[in-house]
Amino acid sequence: MAVEQPKVSLTGIKPTGEPHLGNYIGAIRPSLELTETYESIYFIADYHALTSIRDGAELARYTRSVAATWITLGLDPAKTIFYRQSDVPEIFELSWVLSCVTAKGLMNRAHAYKAARDRNAESGTKDLDAGINMGLFNYPVLMAVDILIMNTDVVPVGLDQSQHVEYSADIAGTFNHLYGKDFSLKVPAGIYPDGVSAKALPGTDGRKMSKSYRNTIPLFAPEKQLRKLVRGIVSDSTPVEEPKDPDTSAAFALYENFAPPEAVKEMRARLEAGGTGWGELKNTLFETLNTWLAPLRERHDELVAPGSELDAILADGAERARDRARPVLAGVRRAVGISAG
Repeated sequence: MAVEQPKVSLTGIKPTGEPHLGNYIGAIRPSLELTETYESIYFIADYHALTSIRDGAELARYTRSVAATWITLGLDPAKTIFYRQSDVPEIFELSWVLSCVTAKGLMNRAHAYKAARDRNAESGTKDLDAGINMGLFNYPVLMAVDILIMNTDVVPVGLDQSQHVEYSADIAGTFNHLYGKDFSLKVPAGIYPDGVSAKALPGTDGRKMSKSYRNTIPLFAPEKQLRKLVRGIVSDSTPVEEPKDPDTSAAFALYENFAPPEAVKEMRARLEAGGTGWGELKNTLFETLNTWLAPLRERHDELVAPGSELDAILADGAERARDRARPVLAGVRRAVGISAG
């Protein structure tokens, strides 16, 4: 009897800043959990970052930091194909082919593009496309190729990123409609978080934790910086002795994601009863985060250092990724009428 092959899970992180707690909860932790049940393929989306980063040294630093973060937090490169997007040239050839079968109208509806146009409209700019580069406009196609070229079955993403998976499925469906008699692309599906992980992790200002809002808490922030950031999380002015609603608190939402369930339950009860202030919650949150992060900081710093084992890990991952990408690209080339040689 043939042994059923495990399905393939793929995800990646764009290196546009230092990895933060929101990246961990929204992408890294659920992706690492999937390595137990899926064949896992994860990558650093460095070419995606070119839509916004214009400093080469900064991009190189962020790329290395993101890669080191995944290894530090438990990714096993022996079990997982782990690579830089830029090390797999097959991705960029397939990107052009799929651009030629993707409707512009689909790209017009992409969330990032629409958001950029909305910002121009709100600011009174007459040209709604002002400041928007073609990289941002074509971003969904390259994202789809990242997924499709690896024969991906599932993509773990946050609910706010579901459109990327939907677009990948649409683009694969269009290609298969046109060329499916000769070669078909696998149509992926999304895997979405549930429970507390389904909520967008709040940043220090209460909004979704995002580099664009400058409200993040870096994963490997030094202890003093971590304490300052946690103490600076917004909170209301409810007196210490008064009952409080934990579900309105950004600090509690963070605590809920990192503390043991029993500790979360106890803190909720204390806040609701009154007598426990937001300051005490923040102190407890800091201690919880710092205890977890202290041993990880040292490992992360070792990997980020020039000449570390990270270089060999990424080089090996690139070769394994290309081994998967080549047959897909060859099939596409034959299907569209271009030599696969």
